[in-house]
Amino acid sequence: MGAAPAGAVQGTGRTALTEIAPGVEYGYFDIPASHGTARAHVLDVDLRDPRTGVDLLHPGKVAARAPVSALADSVGAVGGINGDFFNITETQHPGVEATGAAVGPAIASGRTLKGAVPDGQRFGPAMPPGVTTKAVLGVGYDRRARLDDLALDGRIRTPESRLPLGGLNQYALPVGSVGAFTEDWGAVSRVRATCGTDTSRGAPCSADTHEVTLRHGRVVSSVNTPGSGPIARGTTVLVGREAGAQELRKLSVGDRVQVTHRLVAARSHVPFRFALGGCPVLRDGVPLPGLDPTTSAVRTAAGIADDGRRLLLLSLDGSPEFRAGLTIAEVADTLRLLGARDGFSLDGGGSSTLVSATSTLVARSPGADAVTVRNNPSGGAERPVPNGIGVFSRT
Repeated sequence: MGAAPAGAVQGTGRTALTEIAPGVEYGYFDIPASHGTARAHVLDVDLRDPRTGVDLLHPGKVAARAPVSALADSVGAVGGINGDFFNITETQHPGVEATGAAVGPAIASGRTLKGAVPDGQRFGPAMPPGVTTKAVLGVGYDRRARLDDLALDGRIRTPESRLPLGGLNQYALPVGSVGAFTEDWGAVSRVRATCGTDTSRGAPCSADTHEVTLRHGRVVSSVNTPGSGPIARGTTVLVGREAGAQELRKLSVGDRVQVTHRLVAARSHVPFRFALGGCPVLRDGVPLPGLDPTTSAVRTAAGIADDGRRLLLLSLDGSPEFRAGLTIAEVADTLRLLGARDGFSLDGGGSSTLVSATSTLVARSPGADAVTVRNNPSGGAERPVPNGIGVFSRT
């Protein structure tokens, strides 16, 4: 397939790749690393095969989580891995509900689900210099995988003004902005969106907030505190903080308000059919500067090879003998050795103190009705996640 297969990586105990579906192969190999031997499980996806594709795995709502195996089986995927970092805890904001929502942008089957939270509101390890929460890995309508940045471009038109849209289905909004929440958000409280600041995730929640509910483009309610509960189709909830809250207070029941939004790619001219957030670690075959070479953990990553025609999904094993894992710098090197020109770090985990870890790779054996978890998550159990990358095959 042009680049070196997984079995070509130096290590011990590796197995040959096995075809689990047309254009999709699975295998694992061991990596002698700085903190001990790590075991990597890999799905090798040939996007040139018209029977093969990838898309976002998600529970149907942005503010919801489920194990990767359940997400894959619910949509008939033959394999998959966990995805973006997410809002897992709110210990710094007592009484505020953690949303479980992902950090970065998300697109599923061409449908925009959410935008990126401010950089300072991110969960996960430190990003390399110049990287923001807008970073995505995705596949365009040309069936090529690529890395890019996706920025939210949105407007709110009221009878009196034109306002920029500061967020879409996000667990954190920029200070002074207005964000939109749609039926894709779910039933979880929207209070978290007004907590923290653009530079500090743990900063207090704003004392100046307002929420307006629109139904079919008209204001139907206006309250000071963000609410919770399912959002019906045809309904948009606007949440404002500080200056944004002051603008929303100017609206009255019955006012007509138009909300528009889209995600705009920084470099690609081909729209994404699927995209999710994370952190780039490899570009054009070169590791990004500033990658951590010392902190080792069980990790998940994706690599792009063969000019975007091949996608490598990698998840480390969390069983006790392999739990030392890899550093982020070693992840970039591993993806490069697998033949990737671009690499992307996803949510991981695997510390010996965790009951369960996020890193999960699932694959369906030929003829099986369900996927199997292949990589022994730390603690022996999958952790529910907000999204992942699903691999699909038409036979």
